[in-house]
Amino acid sequence: MSQLREIMSTDVAAVTPQDNVYQAAHLMKQYNVGMIPVVENGVLRGVVTDRDLVLRSVAEQKNEMVTVGEVMSGTNLVTGTPEMDATEASQLMAQNQIRRLPVVDNNQLVGVVALGDLAVRQPHASEAGQALSNISEKNPYM
Repeated sequence: MSQLREIMSTDVAAVTPQDNVYQAAHLMKQYNVGMIPVVENGVLRGVVTDRDLVLRSVAEQKNEMVTVGEVMSGTNLVTGTPEMDATEASQLMAQNQIRRLPVVDNNQLVGVVALGDLAVRQPHASEAGQALSNISEKNPYM
């Protein structure tokens, strides 16, 4: 059974709660990702997703002065640990309808695991498929 430390991406771009939403959007475009961790002094404070940017900034016609802290998802943050196994991570992602799981160690962000990371590793492909099925079943437009 693989641990997340063997699967997770460790070169993760991050923003602070004080950063402008455009900085988060720019990083999403630059790295071709849909979620950026929000980190303050190395501690994970939340995440900002492309959906957060659209629903809490663009759709509300807020101006360019909006900070990441105003639109991020920070309550009920779901995280994994480097020692967590891939099966447990897949189940956690399915239960919480998330496609990306920040990985923390001693409150410090150390990586991110996406469903795609699980899917490209043959032993975990079925777990990732099950997680995606559970997410999509409950949220058909996501």
